[in-house]
Amino acid sequence: MSTTIDPARIAELTARESARLNERTTGSRDMFERARVHLSGGVASSYQLRDPWPIYLEKGSGPKVWDVDGTEMWDFHNGYGSMVQGHAHPAIGAALARRYPQGTHFACPTEDDIWVADELARRWGLPKWRYTNSGSEATMDAIRIARAFTGRDTVMKIFGSYHGHHDGVMVSIGVDYDRIGDRENLASLAYGAGIPQSVVEMTVAVPFNDAGAMERRIERLTAEGRKPACVIMEAAMMNLGVVLPEPGYLEAVREITHRHGIVLIFDEVKTGLCIAAGGAVEKFGVLPDLVTLAKALGGGLPTGGIGGTEEIMSVVEDGSVYQVGTYNGNPLTMAAARASLEEVLTPEAYAHLDRLNDRIVGGCQSVIDKYDLPGYALGIGSKGCVTFAPEKVTDYESFKAHQNGPLADLAWLFNLNRGIFMTPGREEEWTLSVTHTEESVDAYVAVFDELAEELTA
Repeated sequence: MSTTIDPARIAELTARESARLNERTTGSRDMFERARVHLSGGVASSYQLRDPWPIYLEKGSGPKVWDVDGTEMWDFHNGYGSMVQGHAHPAIGAALARRYPQGTHFACPTEDDIWVADELARRWGLPKWRYTNSGSEATMDAIRIARAFTGRDTVMKIFGSYHGHHDGVMVSIGVDYDRIGDRENLASLAYGAGIPQSVVEMTVAVPFNDAGAMERRIERLTAEGRKPACVIMEAAMMNLGVVLPEPGYLEAVREITHRHGIVLIFDEVKTGLCIAAGGAVEKFGVLPDLVTLAKALGGGLPTGGIGGTEEIMSVVEDGSVYQVGTYNGNPLTMAAARASLEEVLTPEAYAHLDRLNDRIVGGCQSVIDKYDLPGYALGIGSKGCVTFAPEKVTDYESFKAHQNGPLADLAWLFNLNRGIFMTPGREEEWTLSVTHTEESVDAYVAVFDELAEELTA
């Protein structure tokens, strides 16, 4: 039986750490006052909000970032996992410097577009690729391709998974536990305002790690005349911290979708190049019909990609689907992507990431065991987390029922006040970069040990 953490102690430490953070981020406070005049909410994205003000950054180098108050921090945020290459990597910088004098935008293909597509096809085993400018665009276009190929409209997704900010997938993500619905008939709920109810009802959610529930829902939808065009899912891990697929689950999903004639989309926007050279396809050996990439693909520049089979992508090649975008395959982003794939994200880099993640996961688990904390450490590739739950989380339902949200919030504050920059949010995880070292992960574990000691004192 794990030690029960007193909620009052968590609240006490949270108040202390919040005050400490506010005291040391007066530069961010001042910048917020300037920003909020014309920048809505003082930020460029709602995910950057924080009360009473956001943390504004000034620069990054390798595994570190500095905020506008001059505080140096080990970066385990890495731009929501985008910067697995580390900040200002010299190989990517050199590629951008070579490309810039030759022109940065033509709305026409360049040689780097071809090279990157060839390399992605080699890594993922999917022969046809197109580019976008973000993960949201990639998943939006992938769903459109699937709908065109099947001639059907319904989208099936995993309850609790985020696939970007277009209407069709802003459904059944972050909701209260009592609104989830029955496991066999999970609710379709809009994620925020401005999403038409008619669109919400076209997206059907099913639980992660339950292939049986997925097939039964498919059968009921088929009987209703609403057979899904596609199943879109995070394959390598569900991003509720880290929730890995149970053995045999992905294989079962692949068999079910194939048998029912449903397009299977692996959304690897967050995991893709972060967990292995060929993402979940390499890690688990299951090949989808379509895969979506973004974040780490651009080496710090905004880009995305869709890979698919010859059969599925035929609807793009024959002109049925207009997969378009002025900045798709932009020369500057493709130069960065090529340099990243060719010179940075090498087999040696992935071996380094695996060693570091084993070290940080092992260190965090030792702290959990030492203080008998309710939780566990888990990682894959460059990603990992400590899940503050008394039992294993396998899907959104168990995540909402068992995770200690206030403790996760405290951990973010505690880290930030001790030089560890982490992704905010109870469902987020760390991302290592190829520039991280044993020193950096040991610093993370040391701060976690300090937090555990204070919690159990």
